[in-house]
Amino acid sequence: MSGIQILAFLGGLVGLGATFCATLSNEWRTTSRASSVITATWVLQGLWNNCAGNAIGALHCRPHHTIFKLEGYIQACRGLMIAAVCLGFFGAVFALVGMKCTKIGGSDQSKARMACFAGVNFILSGLCSLSACSLYAHRITSEFFDPMYVAQKYELGVALFIGWAGSILCVLGGGIFCFSVVDSSTRSSSRTGYAYGGPASTSHVSSHPRGHAQPMSQRPPPKYSSSSRAQHFDKNAYV
Repeated sequence: MSGIQILAFLGGLVGLGATFCATLSNEWRTTSRASSVITATWVLQGLWNNCAGNAIGALHCRPHHTIFKLEGYIQACRGLMIAAVCLGFFGAVFALVGMKCTKIGGSDQSKARMACFAGVNFILSGLCSLSACSLYAHRITSEFFDPMYVAQKYELGVALFIGWAGSILCVLGGGIFCFSVVDSSTRSSSRTGYAYGGPASTSHVSSHPRGHAQPMSQRPPPKYSSSSRAQHFDKNAYV
């Protein structure tokens, strides 16, 4: 189980890194205005900045002016991604404490609880990131395919795919953590039941230790055969 937990920890850690990169990225949605290769212009938008770049390589970004003028789905995505990063961070910390290969965390029972809590945190982090990326992508696609929408239309950015990949890794890592804890607990309970049955049977058999004399009331009556009786009461014995 130590190798499985290490694999789950690495998956959750990579998923946390991908979620953090997607949160800070400016490529949540993108569009290009290109009449030719020389005059190509790209417009990028993220959760925090609006950027514009050209074919020469110049990129200019400015943050959103105020949070009160932002649309509701952007604010919701901000909150979900921040929650995903925080949950993933705490999941990584609890995973380090609850893994079997580490020397911290106390007893095996407390380490198992820590590992299970870490798995739950990783799963919640992945679900938050998945919800934020899916909400943002749904808004982009609905505006792009709406014939009545006359404003600038955007396409899916790279940050959405990074966020989806990170959320899947976090969910898988958290699920493996929870599965490892459940599997180890079932194995330990089965072993405990077998060990409990052994000493009871042996103690029942060896209730009277060797070399200890039994009382007279519990001794069985002596058995005499017919030949021993005849030999003991023979008349020649009295001559």
